Amino acid sequence: MIPYGKHHIDEDDIQAVVDILRSSYLTQGPTVEAFENAVAEYVGVKYAVAVSSGTAALHLSALAAEVVPGTSVVTSPITFVSSANAARYCGGDVLFADIDSETINMSPVALREVLSRNSNVKAVIPVHFAGLPCDMVAIKNLADNAGAVVIEDAAHALGATYPNGKRVGCCENSLMTIFSFHPVKAIAAGEGGMITTNDEATYRKLIRSRSHGINKLDDPLLVEAEAFTDGEQNPWYYEMQELGFHYRITDIQCGLVLSQLKKLDSFISRRRELVKNYDLAFTKMNNFLASAQTTGRDQSGHHLYVLRIDFKKFALTRSQVMKKLKEYGIGSQVHYIPVPIHPYYKKLGYNMNDYPNAQDYYIEALSIPLFHDLTSDEQKKVIFTINKIIG
Repeated sequence: MIPYGKHHIDEDDIQAVVDILRSSYLTQGPTVEAFENAVAEYVGVKYAVAVSSGTAALHLSALAAEVVPGTSVVTSPITFVSSANAARYCGGDVLFADIDSETINMSPVALREVLSRNSNVKAVIPVHFAGLPCDMVAIKNLADNAGAVVIEDAAHALGATYPNGKRVGCCENSLMTIFSFHPVKAIAAGEGGMITTNDEATYRKLIRSRSHGINKLDDPLLVEAEAFTDGEQNPWYYEMQELGFHYRITDIQCGLVLSQLKKLDSFISRRRELVKNYDLAFTKMNNFLASAQTTGRDQSGHHLYVLRIDFKKFALTRSQVMKKLKEYGIGSQVHYIPVPIHPYYKKLGYNMNDYPNAQDYYIEALSIPLFHDLTSDEQKKVIFTINKIIG
């Protein structure tokens, strides 16, 4: 079976984990900070905070943005549920801005309309779908005018670049950016996430929030009578200064993903090569677009390759096409079931008719295999089989 996505692990990665297992720290050790520093340097940002998952990163970012009951977060309807759930974890409401049909990213035009109708928006979470960066300049300007902060959901986009050449995660047009290191992402930690920011106060808030709300930096201690003896801090003393969470990542995970980070550029290069092969092959066929995304091919991190297929023209439904692909040993997936469709959000009153571009995209979307270790022969098999079934 050729899966739609898969991690790449080599002997260097295995040795990196073995080295951690033989070291003095399995968690809360120096490898976590080393990974944070490496990512900060790679994307060109001041601060990076590693956490247990991309979902944890979104939750802590929403907290740091002061999302609370009575406030709202705007995100895309075409994303994994975590992007919206982050607001709900904080007691906030979720608003969706429809996508742009050419990029499958949040439409600035739709965002402007949503912001004009809602005065309580605390944060905007644009999603760099499949690794293609959103129009961050337009989104940031709209958010600034509405008094909202921007949190980039770059779970798909480590290694991607903006039109000006800077890397996603530099936070030039956002307060925070989050990444994910799930195995199907560009680099893998098993599970893991990261938040980047250039704002020191936000950084300090994130450090506290990921570890039970306990002060781990040089922030002032609040209960001096307990904290000090004869003017010196007591060696056992620490303070939980606010309610936080156990969202720490381990040194074991960071050892793996730090090794993977060294290969990120080659991973992205291979993905772009595979995408060009797909683009060339599928532009010769009828009935579906070469890709759901047709711009920014040299800027995207290419986490996914999504075809848009007009299934109404075929005798086969999407489900039947996926089953036939599986019979030929080819995995496929749909990214994503729009968030408003899920029962939890339907109960809250969301209706997909409010997001026509997202609706049109969803009924046509099909993700096909794209990962570093996909061989040329395997890719040819994918192309041939798709052409055989629906070409």
